[in-house]
Amino acid sequence: MKIIDCDVLVIGSGLAGLTVGIELAEKRRHVVLLTKRGLEESNSANAQGGIAVPIDGDDTVESHLHDTLVAGAGLTRRDAAREIIAGGAERIRALEKWGMRFARGRDGRLYDLGREGGHSRRRVLHAGDITGREVVRVMAARARSLKGLDILERHMAIDLITLDWLGAKNARNRVVGAYALDEATNEIMAVRARAVVLATGGAGKVYLYTTNPDTATGDGVAIAWRAGLPVQNLEFVQFHPTCLYHPQAKSFLISEALRGEGAELLNAAGEAFMPRYDARGALAPRDIVARAIDHEMKSRGDDCVYLDITRQPAAFLRRRFPNIYAKCKSFGIDMAKTPIPVVPAAHYFCGGIAAAVNGRTALAGLYAVGECACTGLHGANRLASNSMLEALVCGKKAADDILSRGDLPPPKVRLPAWKTHRAVPSDELVVVAHNWDEVRRAMWDYVGIVRTSKRLARAYRRIMNLRREIRSYYHDYLVTSDLLELRNLAAVAELVIRSAAMRHESRGLHYTLDYPRAFGKVSDAFTTIEDLPGGGDNVL
Repeated sequence: MKIIDCDVLVIGSGLAGLTVGIELAEKRRHVVLLTKRGLEESNSANAQGGIAVPIDGDDTVESHLHDTLVAGAGLTRRDAAREIIAGGAERIRALEKWGMRFARGRDGRLYDLGREGGHSRRRVLHAGDITGREVVRVMAARARSLKGLDILERHMAIDLITLDWLGAKNARNRVVGAYALDEATNEIMAVRARAVVLATGGAGKVYLYTTNPDTATGDGVAIAWRAGLPVQNLEFVQFHPTCLYHPQAKSFLISEALRGEGAELLNAAGEAFMPRYDARGALAPRDIVARAIDHEMKSRGDDCVYLDITRQPAAFLRRRFPNIYAKCKSFGIDMAKTPIPVVPAAHYFCGGIAAAVNGRTALAGLYAVGECACTGLHGANRLASNSMLEALVCGKKAADDILSRGDLPPPKVRLPAWKTHRAVPSDELVVVAHNWDEVRRAMWDYVGIVRTSKRLARAYRRIMNLRREIRSYYHDYLVTSDLLELRNLAAVAELVIRSAAMRHESRGLHYTLDYPRAFGKVSDAFTTIEDLPGGGDNVL
């Protein structure tokens, strides 16, 4: 079996993973960066809105913090949020040093700052409506230029290797590497490292309808859970209110920034319905807007609602939202003349692997950063454009922490070769495809925007049956990337259901008809709880 030795293994190539890799390689640490697709293919690359940072002279960290706390519905960790928000300006300067160019302002302002739902002012730096793509392009180019940063594309992590798993005696448990599948050769290899960073992004593909790319299968959360790490707040799944509704459109997001520029949400009768649900109207936080849309569609029997930005001239829309304008136009929708049909879709996981702001987890040597981690920034609902901020800041702090630590010993352990036992190549790939679809459909039907205890129980039974099938299939057949993703997806589905069933209240992104009020209880059937006013964090 091929074994690669390095100082740090980074799994994932979104903003968080690229930040860790670049910062460490610049300090002459040997980094192996593992990514299951190409380096530029990640959820980060699909981000349209931008990066929320209090960088304008009239804005403050405390103002941004206040908006974050309001959106987080009582579960945001104030100190963690303040630390992350305060670190944003430095990350913007680093990006610009590497070649990033944000949209410039007018009337003497340095940046053209956007405003999105939940923000009390304009503070979102952007590059039109392709901010994520541009930031990833700049960072990927920087990563490829660095010696000591070895990029392994189309390599998928399977599981962590720990001292406990190796049977080491008289030693504190720690991570020493990971097994991975080389998709080009379909062979299993291992990477041995002093530290491992999970930066695998989200799990939107656990739902039938999502704004996420096919890569978002919850790999990091599932890998950490199998290694015995606690995961936190996975019931808080953010459904983006406005995904393009068109039979030929796949997972295309209509940015919240449109509402920041005056777009209104209309039902099929042409009524602007959001003021009936929240005084902030279309600029209310995403959880409120998504539930309002869901209620309008269900109560009226409509297939979608409409986002109307026809008040803005075509020239402005082409300049500010060139990608969205062109995509809508390709489907026969002129957003300057007609409203855009939209529906909610799974978008972002506020929960994840329990981690500190610097990425440290409960397992020595293991870090988690970005969407796969739960730092406490987002609480029960993410404030728009705080995700890219978190990935950049926490990625930098994780790199700094790794560089500062003298207790990361060389990984002088023998790694056993991957054992296939009696596994054979699969001749029933249809089973993987069928189970993949069944997991996602069950989650969409029973664990979506509005939940009930009965729906959760029904989903749990179905997912557990599927997990047993998948486990049997995993042991009987040689692994493939599709099977690994299905295995991870089903594990995350179970964790979301269990987390949702534990929360006997409606808070933020978790809304249940059985407990419609906030300030309820969180069941401790599987958990220990950090006491917070009116609730607590779910830790499985």
